[in-house]
Amino acid sequence: MNTLEAIRTRRSTRKFKAQPVELEKLKQIVEAGQFGPTGGNAQTNHFFVISDASVIAKLKELVQSAFAKMELREDLYKSLKNSITLARKGNYSFCYTAPVLIVVANKKDYGNNMADVACAVENMMLAANELDLGSCYINQLKWLNEDPTLLEYLRGLWNCDVPLVMEDNADRYRFMRSCQCIMAASGTATLETGLAG
Repeated sequence: MNTLEAIRTRRSTRKFKAQPVELEKLKQIVEAGQFGPTGGNAQTNHFFVISDASVIAKLKELVQSAFAKMELREDLYKSLKNSITLARKGNYSFCYTAPVLIVVANKKDYGNNMADVACAVENMMLAANELDLGSCYINQLKWLNEDPTLLEYLRGLWNCDVPLVMEDNADRYRFMRSCQCIMAASGTATLETGLAG
């Protein structure tokens, strides 16, 4: 598949098979993200792969609870209002059914964080398409980057040496970690990937 074909045929997948994604394909997807452009060549994106179903389920529970507590105002972004409304009804999930979440995070106070993360995620979505995997860009975690309950859970999972707020890019290539690693930061987006159902 050439680049233009990958762009034209990429779709957001919202129903995935429970089948695990091969490690080699995950590495290729994350590597594609690493080659995404960054402002001033900062290269401060970090990539965290979560395939532990119990961790994903707990994240869904915590995210729903956090959104349910948020104030619902008319001036909010439509997607955020939808997340709050559904969470209050008890039937909200910030992600779909993919067996893998790849969280891309960047420095909290870095002015180009979301742009850099978005470039990486687009590269990863195109790579997933090339590898015959479905994917979906989701960005709800960025609204919860200071939620104390969610952060406490995430820090409890932490078992690698990348700090929550990154000060430099020395360890940017440490992208394949335990399935229980995740980072919450302002420049956070999540990509689901797996075989389309």
